[in-house]
Amino acid sequence: MTSILVTGGAGYIGTVLCEMLMDQGHTVKILDRLYFGREPLAELGERPGLQVVKDDIRYVDAAPFEGVEVVMHLAAISNDPSCDLDPEISQSINVAGTIRVGELAKRAGVKRFIFSSSCSVYGHGQSDLLTEESPKAPVSLYARSKIEGEDALLAMQSPEFAVTVLRSATAYGISPRMRFDLVLNIMTLYAYKRRRIFVLGQGQQTRPMVHVRDIGRAFMTVMNAPAETVGGEIFNVGSSEQNYKVYRVAQMVRDVVPHTEVELVPDDPDKRDYNVSFDKIAKVLDFKVQKTPYEGCVEIKQALERGTVDDHIRTKTVDYYRYLLDAERLLKDVSRDGEVF
Repeated sequence: MTSILVTGGAGYIGTVLCEMLMDQGHTVKILDRLYFGREPLAELGERPGLQVVKDDIRYVDAAPFEGVEVVMHLAAISNDPSCDLDPEISQSINVAGTIRVGELAKRAGVKRFIFSSSCSVYGHGQSDLLTEESPKAPVSLYARSKIEGEDALLAMQSPEFAVTVLRSATAYGISPRMRFDLVLNIMTLYAYKRRRIFVLGQGQQTRPMVHVRDIGRAFMTVMNAPAETVGGEIFNVGSSEQNYKVYRVAQMVRDVVPHTEVELVPDDPDKRDYNVSFDKIAKVLDFKVQKTPYEGCVEIKQALERGTVDDHIRTKTVDYYRYLLDAERLLKDVSRDGEVF
């Protein structure tokens, strides 16, 4: 049994990861600002060995890190358009907050630190099958902030503090903190509700894909590997067989949700286009994904049919952040001494 702190544990990947960790008998401490409320944690219930700390990684003190053996750092402003809403806030959370968490963890004697990065750092890839050593070509603030976080944390690596960076492919699949702003997830939603999918950029851009539970398995695989094997290392997380043109993803969704019309749109503001190699994690850690995009599409469709998931505003990250920022401005205008009434 291991004592693990998961920052961002109430998020899309975090809720799934924490459930998987607890199923293995580990004690889990979640450090999360809870922007999306406590509802995503409801399925974890009052399980023994779970502690939830509501705090901000930019300002948190040392207390949550005491007695922790492993930190899994997922907390961040989590995608390109969300980061662009307020670049200063995004930078302070994704970079300054990440550095703070790393420093506090190392000072507290944490042995393992696993950072959730992204294949977005490759941006517009200059070659096929990009490896961990390939040049980075970020096309967004989000990707640049991930690179800064990687560099700062890897500089903290030592024999006593094993730092590992996981660059995950584009995630898909069901989560208690559901996201319908990820390519497979939103295509499945639109196919189910509207029988129509819009594919930007003619669908010719390539995206590596990985199921959210396989991301969770990657974190656990790194945690259980020898420190000398993973310390100071970067691993792409996914499968080389799941590098897909976006149009191919739309075809898979159409196979699951028949009578769906696929409409191609010429331009795409998202300029990412990268084909990634996942050979390193397979060879070094014997890691293989267990889920396919087809399976992910089926599980989302079934959840929509059962009514166990819905596309409320909290499932669309940038829309929800925009809503919170608008609400904050409104409350400042109408409140007096911090109170509305």
